[in-house]
Amino acid sequence: MSLVDITGEAADLVRRLTAANGPVMFHQSGGCCDGSAPMCYPDGEFLTGPADVHLGVLDVGLDRPVPVWMSASQHEYWKHTHLTIDVVPGRGAGFSLEAPYGVRFLVRSRLLTDEELAGQARQPG
Repeated sequence: MSLVDITGEAADLVRRLTAANGPVMFHQSGGCCDGSAPMCYPDGEFLTGPADVHLGVLDVGLDRPVPVWMSASQHEYWKHTHLTIDVVPGRGAGFSLEAPYGVRFLVRSRLLTDEELAGQARQPG
């Protein structure tokens, strides 16, 4: 079960960013300078490790899916939610690839259903 999805408009932007920068990835920022926003980086530029949770991949119609990560400590607070990456007009963080386009990614969340929670509990690891 994937804990993350993407809107059509955000998927269009990811395809544009991939054409300009090569494969990309997302890491859901935990705050501080970036607020709490999905940050888009060239794949591999943001180093993940044991302190990060792989939330899933986004199929945006490219040759390879786009991985989405979140810090394990933040995931503790969000583990009962499904996240949808969207895009809105406005200035985002300077570190994320969409910043020069005058838009910013944001995450919309909803609580997981009882069925989704049960499916998540059956997932290995």
